[in-house]
Formats: sequence, structure tokens, C-alpha cells
Amino acid sequence: MDYIIRDIGLAPEGEARINWVKKYMPLLNTLEREFIKDQPFKDKKITVSVHLEAKTAYLALVLAAGGAEVAVTGSNPLSTQDPIAAALAKAGLKVYAWHGATDEEYMDHLNKALDIGPDIVIDDGGDLVQLLHTSRSDLAENLLGGCEETTTGVMRLRAREKEGLLKFPMISVNDAYCKYLFDNRYGTGQSVWDGIMRTTNLIIAGKTVVVAGYGWCGRGVAMKAKGLGANIIVTEIDPIKAIEAVMDGFTVMTMDEAAALGDIFVTVTGCLKVIRKEHMEKMKDGVLLANAGHFDVEVWRPDLEELAVETRPMRKNITGYVMEDGRILNLMAEGRLVNLASGDGHPAEIMDMSFALQALSARYVLENRAKLDNKVYIVPEEIDKRVAAMKLAAMGLEIDELSKEQDDYLNAY
Repeated sequence: MDYIIRDIGLAPEGEARINWVKKYMPLLNTLEREFIKDQPFKDKKITVSVHLEAKTAYLALVLAAGGAEVAVTGSNPLSTQDPIAAALAKAGLKVYAWHGATDEEYMDHLNKALDIGPDIVIDDGGDLVQLLHTSRSDLAENLLGGCEETTTGVMRLRAREKEGLLKFPMISVNDAYCKYLFDNRYGTGQSVWDGIMRTTNLIIAGKTVVVAGYGWCGRGVAMKAKGLGANIIVTEIDPIKAIEAVMDGFTVMTMDEAAALGDIFVTVTGCLKVIRKEHMEKMKDGVLLANAGHFDVEVWRPDLEELAVETRPMRKNITGYVMEDGRILNLMAEGRLVNLASGDGHPAEIMDMSFALQALSARYVLENRAKLDNKVYIVPEEIDKRVAAMKLAAMGLEIDELSKEQDDYLNAY
């Protein structure tokens, strides 16, 4: 059996979800037609570990349409959608994932997806790469390379590269302009609040929102919260980003100061213990704690568990931690990615751009492996610009072009 999923009977529901997003992903539509014709991945094997929902499923199907043998697993146990996994299994892909996997099951699913002996990996957060440098290092020797989707994974890759330990080339899709300007800012900004509002059924207007981290994702979260009528506090460790937040109209302070003021906290840093015991001790009754970073380490749950005298299921995907003085601190989605564990992730139109980058970057690795060292590369400019041009065309928009005279003028010494 080429899949490990909850229930193949869920496939029709998953197919309907995939068909819905396909209508709003014209870039992948274009690439699917191109790949069917050109077969760039013929006789190649690709392992994909990305949050397993409808948009990811379409990416996997596009790669398969290009001739690849594709194995798919999730990159977070709570973001896998079982109907989607069933639909991909029914379509003939190798699928190893289910919602709510234990740590042991999650690792088994990652290993099963690697068992095909991939030529290319598409990773989100770096768990595949971690295995390929440890217990599955035997597979690294024949790996052509891969692509990484998110900030946390790129941080892990660059640490390996700095130490001279990276065993194969990786494309940092996260660092493409079309990724961080749109996916990180507009995608995260919208999907975080989609997840929070859907899960809580509470208003955002008038509340004080504390955003930890003012990178591209944090900018998006703060910007959308402002549009919803919230008062925004930003916490940062980078003085330049902190000044930017001030000039964008937000209040900047330490988490120690913000802890007593916030109604909703959203962590977007990629670091651990961003919200910890000394902050929790100061928080209001009824605060919402949400994380939008890749791993569930930013809101430090061990401290919540130490402080709590009781835990209560408050709503689906919300756990209330009752403090000794009666205050309740509400943790969303077990501290995992709130936009995926409590929602459907980024909008389809945004992921259309990011996954077009993934597909084209995977083809770039395949076609250019002989010229690539074991390093982290940014997405080539021609791919980034092609995706942007495709998106404009899909929106029915045109832009100006330089005349020869203008081009000569700009490039003159």
C-alpha cells in the first residue's frame, strides 16, 4: 500500500476542496499545462513535506503531471487535512500523513516519504533536511537538491552551510521577492486573523494586539490587525525593525511591558520562549495566545503547564490554562501555527505564487545541478520575475517596458 492516511473514503471531500482552489491558482494551471507537455521531471522522484492542505495538494499534482514520482507528507501534525491526504492517495500519489499525528507517527511519515529515494525534496521548516543529514544521510549522496519554503527552515539551512555541513544545494524560496513580499506579508497577515477569528468568534476591533517580531510575516499580521481596528504593540530584538514599526504607526516596547497590556498575542519570530513564565504571570484574564512561527516553541507551553492549576477545553483548538489566581490564559492550536492548525492557511491566490516558485525552482535544481555547490541559493531573478509577470497577466494587467533609449540611459556609465 502506497499510503498511510486516516480514511480513503474522505477522498471526494478532498477532491472538491482541491478543485475549488485550482480555479484561483492560474499560475499553477499554466505550469501544469507546460509540465504535461515538457515532462521536466520524467523518471525523477520528488518528496514533498509542506502543510498538507488543498493548495499543497495541487502543487504535488502539478509535479506529478510533469512526470515525477511524488511522495507527500505534512510538515506539521495539526495542519494536515485528512480529506486532502485521501484525495492525493486516490490520485495515485504516495501519501503518508494524518491530522493529529503523534511525534512518533509524524517522524514515521517523514521517513516513509523519503523511502522513495528522492532526487529532489521540497521542505517546509527543515525536517526532511534534518533527517537527510542524520538518520537518512545515506539518501543525501544521490540527492540533486531541493527547495525550502519558510523562514525557519532557511535559518536551519544557513546554519548548516555556515558550518560547512550542508550535503546538497537548496533553493531558499522563502527569500524570493514574490515569496516574502506577498506570501509572508499578505498571506500570513490574512490567514492568521482568519484562523483566530474563525476559532474564537470574537471581534478584533478595539483590542490590544501584541505582535512579537516585525519581519515580513509580523508586518503582515500587524497591518491586518490595524485594518481590523486593533491597537498594535510590536516587540522586537532588532533596532532597525523596531524603528520601522514605530514609523509604521505602531507602539514598540519589550514583551515584559506588553504582557500586562495585550488582549491577543501573536508570535512570529522563529525563536523559542518568546512568551514565557514571567510574561504569563502578568497577563490579563482571558488573553489569547497564538503562534504564527513554524514550530510550537514561541509560546512556551511548559511554563503554562507549570503555572496552571487546571486546563480546560474552551472551544475547538483553544485550551484554557487556569492560573492559581483564577485567570485563564487561552492557548490556540497547542501553540502550533494558528493559521493552519486553526484554519486553511494562506489564500489560494497567494500560494499560487509561492508554489509556482517552488515548482520552477525544483526544475532549476534539476537542470543546473552540475553548476550548483552545496550551498543555499536564492531563487534566480528570472524565476522571480517570471512568476510576477505571470501573476500580472492572470490579473489582466500590463506594465510599461523601457525603450532602447531609456535602457541605454539607465545603463550608461
